[in-house]
Order: sequence, then structure tokens, then C-alpha cells
Amino acid sequence: MPSADPAAHSSCTGFVLAAGAGTRYGKPKALAENGAWLRSAITALRDGGCDRVIVLLGATGPDPTAVALPADTEWLWVADWATGLSATVRAALHAANSRYVAFLPVDIPDIGPDVVARVLAAARTSQSGLARAVFSDTPGHPVVIENKHWEAISELCAGDMGASSYLSGRQDMVCVTCDDLAAGNDRDFPEVGAR
Repeated sequence: MPSADPAAHSSCTGFVLAAGAGTRYGKPKALAENGAWLRSAITALRDGGCDRVIVLLGATGPDPTAVALPADTEWLWVADWATGLSATVRAALHAANSRYVAFLPVDIPDIGPDVVARVLAAARTSQSGLARAVFSDTPGHPVVIENKHWEAISELCAGDMGASSYLSGRQDMVCVTCDDLAAGNDRDFPEVGAR
């Protein structure tokens, strides 16, 4: 899985996690606020320093026009999305050809490029190659992961447990405080609007 390309030394692929059905929200969150959340996540990753941004789709079906992706946006349909987040994470790690990946769920619309840039910089300068945003002492997103961890993550994640099954409890995770930049709260219910 890790790239052997020397040009990929510090490259990062950003993934928007948008495959879920959004059952509590009432529809896939990729469609929330007429696509505003999705466009916000794409912009945050792209302008935050990711070399590529790929939207991971699932419940909306294999046709990207269903979510009105910006014309220049890469996407990947995760056919087995219903088995849980693990399928989406595995699909992302398989598709990445970079040294790092950054994961950002579609339902955290107040995360901007400044948060992504801060967490990505921390991962690139850490020995572990692991960094995540923290808000009010609570782990959040984005999470940035160097390619040396991808195989172990793919083996451990199952069902609705993604990378957290590997990352939880790791002492070498760099926690990056981002309270000054965003709240970092995910939006589970439709009565809470996007920014």
C-alpha cells in the first residue's frame, strides 16, 4: 500500500468520509444543506494542504451527480459501505498513493483549511506520523496517518470501527489543540444547521 515514489515523500491524500446513510439525520449527510457540508469538507482538505482530495460515497449510490460534486472533484464509490466505516477506511487506504492520508467526515462543517493545515503539519513533523485535532480536550477530526500504519489499520478495523480501533490508546498520537479555530462538533440531527 505505501507508495515507493520519492515525490510522495510528504504528500497527503485527503478523504471526505461521506459514505454513510445518515440514519439519525434522515438522509445521507453528503446531501445535507444542499451539499454545503460536502463542499466545505472538500475545500478544507484541498486548501489545508492535501495534494489530492477524494470523496468517499456509499449510500447515495455510485452516481456522483446525486451529490452534485464540484466538477474537478475525485470520488470513489464504496460498494460495501453498508458493512460500516471499516469498509470506507479500507477503500481509502487502498486508493491512496501518498505518504499521508487525512480523514475528515462530511458532518463537521466548521472545520476549515486552517485546522487541516495545523494537523497535517504536526503529523509531518512527528516521529509517529500520527496527528489528530482535539477540541475541548476531546479527540476529533481531521486525523492524519502516515502510510507505515495503513496495513495494521486495515487488518484491525471491522464493522463500524474505522481507524479508531488502531489509534485509540496509542501513546505516540500527536494531539493538536484546535479550539481557537473551530468547535469540531459533528452534526447528527437536521435541526442543527450548517454554518
